[in-house]
Amino acid sequence: MRTITSASGQVETVTVRRSESADARGINSLICPSTQAVFGTVDVIHVLEKANLAVTLANEKDDILAHASFSDHPVGDLVDQAHWELFLHKHFNTEQCTPLNTLFLHLFVAQMKFATECIKEIMRAVFNAITELEYICLVSPNISNLEPALNEMFEPLQRLTDTGPSCLALICHRHNHCPRLHIRPARVDDHDDIMHIVEEQTKLLSVIGQPYVLAELIEAQNEENHTAVCEVSGVAAGFISVTAKVDLKQLHDNFELTDFNGLYKLQPAVHTDAGEDEAETQSSPAQRSNGASEKPRVFCIQFFIIEKNSEMRSVDFIPYIFKCFPDLDFCIITVPTLSPEFPLLQSFLRVLPLATSLLHQELYIAHATGLRPVEVRPAVAADRPAVSDLVKGLRLSESLLQDLDHLYETRRDQDGVPLQAFVAQVDGQVVGILIIRDEQDTEYICAHYNIENFIYFSQYHYKEHAQIRHFILKPSFQHFTKHLFKEVLRLAHRSCLYHRTYPPKHSQENSCVHHLDFVLNCVVPVRPRRQIIYPLEELGINAPSRQITEEQAPFALRLISRKLTMEPKVIVNARIVVLGASDTGLSFLEVLCFCPHLRFNNLTLISTHGFPGDYNHEDIGFLSTSHAYSSRDWSQESRHVLVSGFGKVAYDHLILCTGLQYQMPCPTGVDVSQPVTNSQLHAQSSRRRYTGPIPSNLFTLNDLHDCVTARHWLCANFVKLEDNAIVYGNSIDVFTTVETLLSLGIHGSRIHLVLPPPDPGISCFSDPTVEKAVVMALEKAEVKVHHNCVLAQMNNGEHPDPLTSASFTTDTEPLHLLCGVFINLSNKGVDYDAFKSIHSSFMAFDSRLVINATFHTSDSAVFAAGPLTRFSHRYYMDEWTHADFNSKEVGQDLAAMLLPLFDPTLEPPDTPDRDHLVPLYKQAKIEGGKLPGGYNYLHVTKPSAANLTGPPVKPLQDRGIVTGRVETGDYFCLHLDCNELVETITCFSIKPLPVSNYLSLYGKHQQLLGQLLTRYHQGLILDLYSFFRQSWCLAIYHDRFSDFEQELQQITSTEHKDAESPEGLGSSVIKYLTFNQNLLPMFACPRQLGQNQMNE
Repeated sequence: MRTITSASGQVETVTVRRSESADARGINSLICPSTQAVFGTVDVIHVLEKANLAVTLANEKDDILAHASFSDHPVGDLVDQAHWELFLHKHFNTEQCTPLNTLFLHLFVAQMKFATECIKEIMRAVFNAITELEYICLVSPNISNLEPALNEMFEPLQRLTDTGPSCLALICHRHNHCPRLHIRPARVDDHDDIMHIVEEQTKLLSVIGQPYVLAELIEAQNEENHTAVCEVSGVAAGFISVTAKVDLKQLHDNFELTDFNGLYKLQPAVHTDAGEDEAETQSSPAQRSNGASEKPRVFCIQFFIIEKNSEMRSVDFIPYIFKCFPDLDFCIITVPTLSPEFPLLQSFLRVLPLATSLLHQELYIAHATGLRPVEVRPAVAADRPAVSDLVKGLRLSESLLQDLDHLYETRRDQDGVPLQAFVAQVDGQVVGILIIRDEQDTEYICAHYNIENFIYFSQYHYKEHAQIRHFILKPSFQHFTKHLFKEVLRLAHRSCLYHRTYPPKHSQENSCVHHLDFVLNCVVPVRPRRQIIYPLEELGINAPSRQITEEQAPFALRLISRKLTMEPKVIVNARIVVLGASDTGLSFLEVLCFCPHLRFNNLTLISTHGFPGDYNHEDIGFLSTSHAYSSRDWSQESRHVLVSGFGKVAYDHLILCTGLQYQMPCPTGVDVSQPVTNSQLHAQSSRRRYTGPIPSNLFTLNDLHDCVTARHWLCANFVKLEDNAIVYGNSIDVFTTVETLLSLGIHGSRIHLVLPPPDPGISCFSDPTVEKAVVMALEKAEVKVHHNCVLAQMNNGEHPDPLTSASFTTDTEPLHLLCGVFINLSNKGVDYDAFKSIHSSFMAFDSRLVINATFHTSDSAVFAAGPLTRFSHRYYMDEWTHADFNSKEVGQDLAAMLLPLFDPTLEPPDTPDRDHLVPLYKQAKIEGGKLPGGYNYLHVTKPSAANLTGPPVKPLQDRGIVTGRVETGDYFCLHLDCNELVETITCFSIKPLPVSNYLSLYGKHQQLLGQLLTRYHQGLILDLYSFFRQSWCLAIYHDRFSDFEQELQQITSTEHKDAESPEGLGSSVIKYLTFNQNLLPMFACPRQLGQNQMNE
């Protein structure tokens, strides 16, 4: 914060921040006739959307005192935005102005009494934030007298032609507001100034404890060691020490340096006699097979510090230190992974660490050629050979060259879509290329992705949208990536560029991007939207357009727009390792990946079978829900995870989300030739771990990979035989597995469903009506069901592979079954390898991994969430665990708890941990699948404790709404809570279910659902499936309906109740329907009604 004073002496404490769309009203109120006289008619929303940089100056109350918007071209239509450089150079003395170092002021407004001080603060902040910026111009076709504040800030541009255009042309220079730093060699008398900065900013105990270390560095300067300082007002404000002594072996062992030739420089071979050759070979750091040797060409920054007020000008050190080593090409710096990225690193390229690296350091590298200016221009045919050399050896390079050839021939790709290509060049050499094509699916993107989190879609013409087809840029110029995008948007007359990423091996994946990291550092990820499942046949002409409803190949979408080209990102290098691809773990990663202003460089997911990929829906039909997990070993002291078949993976934060898994059942080993029952078994016998060989025809299904493996084996080795299949377990998964077996063509008489004794008070189905229907379906399919069975022996105690028979004890006499396959879905618990790792790491474990209310384990670097965990006893909440809640919501809360560690815009909670209460979540628990008989089952309910000591509370009978019957396959049951909110949904249907639609009903008030309870009691609702297919319900299924609902609640709240409430409600409804007309065309809007009346 800074303080400004008006001419009358009024003082305000102000902050310069980036403008938001919410500022539009305040900015609009500051516009006066003199503003329009200079900048023309102003549409504030349009200016905010299209500006490359928009800043607002506000006081402590967030009142807007001033605003300025900057773009990369002059105001108005004075000159085509793609050709302003030629225009200015022809008519004005602007040789030094380039697209890289120049911006244009498009709007400035301020409270009159603070205008002069405000513009000074804004200019200082803008020059400070944009390091490459040297000039801000005000070029407008509107000739008018400037406001005193602007007149003081800008000076006229010198004209070169007498008959030039009639326009306003002024310029503002960096050196008047935020000059470049003066860099000079360090002297011993700088020591005290530097130590003052060290003591203020760092925890470098090695430096503070040895106060003469810096003096020794300064005195030790020679050809291989240099130090320098930056001066501000004659005082040292920063210090840097560089050396040519670099441990290249350690760098090669830990980082991927292929793109930089290992940081060596090729030297021609020197021919000597054999003895000298041998001696040189032994002493040389590297040797090529052709006899040429390699010489290190790198120096490193070994110490750097600068005061906060000058840190944005850290880049001024870089040209100086390269001059200290004129024969070396690379400058490197290593920083701890937990260290936040500082401004100096914005001119460096982060080098990818090797997957096996255990070094808790990040390597950054800068090339001397990266100091040269980059020019971006449209590609021409003469660039074809240079581009071909640039992309040689890259994956999908042929696709890029084909598109480039099509561009030269027809300006379109092979599908007839217009193409544009631009090259980046340095000193006449092509160093990058970007090919874009018209975005044909803007309507689909707007409907399927939350694009309006970043842009006002209505402010853009469809021609302003384009898609990134190919992107190549040499690593040395990575820090110019945003400039390349900014220039392409200007030269192509676009405002938005989209980048799509398709699943691996997908036919749509034909875009050549190298390196993808360069793109990810600039773009923002766009989250997919929840889609309404429309009854298209019933809607007819009232359905959304085919461009919206037609299915496309799935893709991840990213965006860069004009206003994002100068938006900085916070780089997070902390190594975050997630163990387990469970719903909890994946939702945690999803939150981190979709943070638009954060860039996580080191996210690692460790899972038994990798990331859940593109599995066919039929292949995963065995399981009702996701059971993906991983179990590995990790070391607490050295902070690494040991992955079998791979090696060690280092971490700074370890996230355990392995969940619970079905375990291989351990036979009790009792002699079933004698009469024995379950009551005679020892309690410990069911808790033993199986350590014998696992039969090749026994499948324990825990994740998607297990399901695919089992299905393929069954199709190849079982389906056409006559052997029996045993399905062993006591969860809903056993019923979905039986249905999958039946769907494969296995006759029910070959299937034995063996159910172990259930836990007291626990049932697979909370609705007894559904359970009864499933039993009837099993009987009809001739599936044999055996209750209360405990596995006693496999193959009568002989070698179990292959498994041909299984014996069980029951409540009466033993059960003996022959089998050709055994599918195990029993004995769910903590994986043994995970338990062993927890135990060896000395973390608290009490039947589950013990955590506190903020997900911490007893190890400060290890967090855990999901069914693997339980809360510490000190909370006196043993009846609640994460297993009782929606796993995705738990993962999202875990991410929210960790984000303040990395996001400087978030403040960590200041409440001490001991005062935290156990978090309770609100999202619904969801269960479902395809059950025997081909029935589609969905059960949605509120979270409830699994270990309550008291009797369960039954829903009030008069709050239940039931239509249909399980026998006819149209059963639908809703239960309302005491506030008449939907708290339970049960669907049992022979027809496919629009699941996402029904999930939207949870938590909604029955009055919102068309007076549901009243109409049901009046006998007006006979079929809930038909009722919720009506077009009026579609608005409730919309993903933005919850936001609309909150808006209505605010309008009708007691604080806001007044005579205008009905008008406010109506206005909000109209705005909601109008804004979402693309997805809700079945609702008539006032504009449509007016047109209809005119037609009549």
